[in-house]
Amino acid sequence: MDDIAHNIERIQQRIDRAAQRANRDPKDVRLVAVSKTVDVDRIRQAISAGITILGENYVQEAKKKIELVGMDVHWHMVGHLQSNKARHAVKLFHMIHSLDSISLAQELNRRAKAAGRTVKVLVQVNLSDEYTKSGVSPDDVEKFLIPLIPLAHVRVRGLMCMPTFFNEPERVRPFFKALRELRDRLNKIKLPGIELKELSMGMSGDFEVAIEEGATLVRVGTAIFGSRS
Repeated sequence: MDDIAHNIERIQQRIDRAAQRANRDPKDVRLVAVSKTVDVDRIRQAISAGITILGENYVQEAKKKIELVGMDVHWHMVGHLQSNKARHAVKLFHMIHSLDSISLAQELNRRAKAAGRTVKVLVQVNLSDEYTKSGVSPDDVEKFLIPLIPLAHVRVRGLMCMPTFFNEPERVRPFFKALRELRDRLNKIKLPGIELKELSMGMSGDFEVAIEEGATLVRVGTAIFGSRS
């Protein structure tokens, strides 16, 4: 318990300082504790230490944990989501960070309508143009958003990126800056029903740089729970 609580306290302090350096309100940055492969006892410790948002990569793993932990905290889907898991996803997650196809959006809309819900989503953008990573090309995001406008049960709330991994956080800064600039440019277009407020970017090794560039959601796992086996 002490290790996790201490880690969270230190990370929150670093979040606050990074926001202040950028002349931002620290309250505008939310910490998503990525709990992939983390056991339920350690997740409960994190919640006791103040965590209010948990991020999971796989629907089935999340479903088991949510059954044990409950929905008093918010659960976010931060990994790739397959369309055949949309039925479960709309019931389990408060936000999905990884929308990367029109067909997935349509399936989420259909499943959310059937469940009498709406689902908040972020569009995943492939800034590094890596074929191994999911996401919409930056040049195609505006075109991607237009078919989402009529989907009454899908609420587009921002953008997400998973840039190329570098050991030096400063080398990732241009990717974070590019996502913020893309978000700001798209907001000027004022597409009906599209509200691009959130920027999900930054992980354990680079979240401070992400915050300096405008992140509103930082996805931190290892720095809270330790290295995964």
